[in-house]
Amino acid sequence: MKFSEEEQKKIEQALYITGASLAGFALILYLLYRHTSFPFEKILIPCMFHKLTGLYCPGCGGTRAVEAFFKGKWILSFLYHPLVPYGVIIYAWYMGSHTIQMISGGRIKTGMHYCDAYLWTALGLTAANFIIKNLVLILFHLDILKILSCLMA
Repeated sequence: MKFSEEEQKKIEQALYITGASLAGFALILYLLYRHTSFPFEKILIPCMFHKLTGLYCPGCGGTRAVEAFFKGKWILSFLYHPLVPYGVIIYAWYMGSHTIQMISGGRIKTGMHYCDAYLWTALGLTAANFIIKNLVLILFHLDILKILSCLMA
């Protein structure tokens, strides 16, 4: 679907505002995580797919990936769930490029535009994560997330 230039600007503006709001929310969570003893793990709901089947769901490892990312363990974050660092990179690229464009008053046209390829890449990473972790679990009886958790400690 093609949008007019005016509609595209409104969409980009809404996405930018949403992204800035997410950055504020993430900063608050990060500060709470780093500077309080709030037990975040106590409020997380266990994965019902994993409980019922013993297999990983497509999102398994995501929370641990965020925690590893906050700790600066970016490779470990990728191994837990590749969608987390990928999402951070796409987000930073989008927000950074649009911030530059806004600060320059539109003179520097660097703003990243939406493209279906970003979503397809995210879907591919999630599917690969799901398939690889479950194949290793089924074929070799190795629980990758538990092994990675030992590296996190």
